[in-house]
Amino acid sequence: MKKGLFIAFEGIDGSGKSTQIELLHKRLHEAGEKVYRTCEPSSGPIGTQLRQILTGRMKADSRVIAALFAADRLDHLTNEVDGIVAKVEEGITVLSDRYYFSSYAYHSVDVPMDWVISLNEESRKLLKADLTIFIDVDTDTAMERISKNRFHQELFEKKSLLEKIRNNYQEVFQRFGDSENILTVDGKMSAEAISEVIWKQVNSL
Repeated sequence: MKKGLFIAFEGIDGSGKSTQIELLHKRLHEAGEKVYRTCEPSSGPIGTQLRQILTGRMKADSRVIAALFAADRLDHLTNEVDGIVAKVEEGITVLSDRYYFSSYAYHSVDVPMDWVISLNEESRKLLKADLTIFIDVDTDTAMERISKNRFHQELFEKKSLLEKIRNNYQEVFQRFGDSENILTVDGKMSAEAISEVIWKQVNSL
């Protein structure tokens, strides 16, 4: 059986990841491919706890949040019901909203980057993305989009925080040595233009 692709979408909030995942999902489905969309946190027990933390219903510090995300990712990769590894092995193309550095990227401002990166090692050993799509957008554009469309914009009150996250992504990509596996796309282009760039790259895999 043909092995499926694992494609991860990364970028700061307001970069347009959700739109591009939707467009790629539609194009792959129309091309006759089996496609599965997922995101972090997962729907499992750890993911449920994380959603409570991220929505303010529970309190936790940055190190706890980062560690929970790492545990949730490992479960998401390997569990029998929704395991990403199993789906890829079955020939299903998996599209993931945040995987490489994960949704706890903004919390890493308060924890050592060495430690954050070490949390990713086990996941990388299990499954490395065939393609990581980093939609890069400047912080002014991101803040404008967040203020119009995001309910949790209070998480990103300062542009300096968004810029820190953006820089963290670049650092992770460099330190993992996977630059050849990362497609950086200008997030200020139109959604249609971005979709075309992504589609061309996916078709070359």
